[in-house]
Amino acid sequence: MKCALCGRENVLNFHHLIPRSLHTNKWFKKHFTKEELNQGIYICKRDCHKEIHIFIPEKEMGRYFNTLEKLLSHPKILNYINWIKKKDVE
Repeated sequence: MKCALCGRENVLNFHHLIPRSLHTNKWFKKHFTKEELNQGIYICKRDCHKEIHIFIPEKEMGRYFNTLEKLLSHPKILNYINWIKKKDVE
């Protein structure tokens, strides 16, 4: 499988688009269905997943960057993806 963000074949893991730590938060329970809370993408475990959490705080991620398209619109994520795509998988 390839990473949903960078497209490289790598060791992947599941990234919840709305972080699991927010699933019991009243605001998130009110605004998203259980299915929406559990949606996610498979991304590079060591590279992309780590960087997403460095660049975007969890509440901001859950509220504003909760789809693949929205993640890719974040300037720091987009810059990172453009850079990492050119790198070999270690």
